[in-house]
Amino acid sequence: MRVKKAQYVKGASDYKQCIVSDIAQIAIAGKSNVGKSSFINLLVNDGKLARTSKLPGRTRLINYFAVDSDCGEFLLADLPGYGFARVSFEEKKKWSVLLETYLANGHIDHVIFLVDIRHDPTNDDLVMYNYLFTNNLPFTVVATKADKIGKSQVKNRCRALASQFKVGESNVIAISSLNKTGREQVLERIEQIVTAHNNTLVEE
Repeated sequence: MRVKKAQYVKGASDYKQCIVSDIAQIAIAGKSNVGKSSFINLLVNDGKLARTSKLPGRTRLINYFAVDSDCGEFLLADLPGYGFARVSFEEKKKWSVLLETYLANGHIDHVIFLVDIRHDPTNDDLVMYNYLFTNNLPFTVVATKADKIGKSQVKNRCRALASQFKVGESNVIAISSLNKTGREQVLERIEQIVTAHNNTLVEE
């Protein structure tokens, strides 16, 4: 799949502001500072589209990006990072309610679930996994920061994550925003998602 154009659309601070449309929608989930913004920039080949920060908790909204590709249009929804962001308890609770409401309302075709390849899943990661699994939300695990470990370790870490998340190894994709590896595999997965979504629309 080739990305033709990508642009920021809007941010939503509560569910009423979320986008509901006929366009395929793919959510990007992960803990604070796992590299969601860098992942989006890698995916659309635009280093400045999504703002990156070394401070956990920068994303406080659901941020929407419209992507035009040679297999059709789709939306990326960058979700607030969970975990140990330096924000108040009230702010974290607000994010939690926004996430749960958004994920529960059935407008998502797929969730790209980002985890740090260097570490075993955190308790927060496991809570997210259990939520996706029990609510029948299709997801792909993307293991970020693959450049931080030796090349010989990447396959073993992906295998370990697949085991911990109880998914097939093909459902874990290692990426590096720095080395630009893994992009094509993720785009192939997105092409499958967008094509399936568009075929469903035609059938309806």
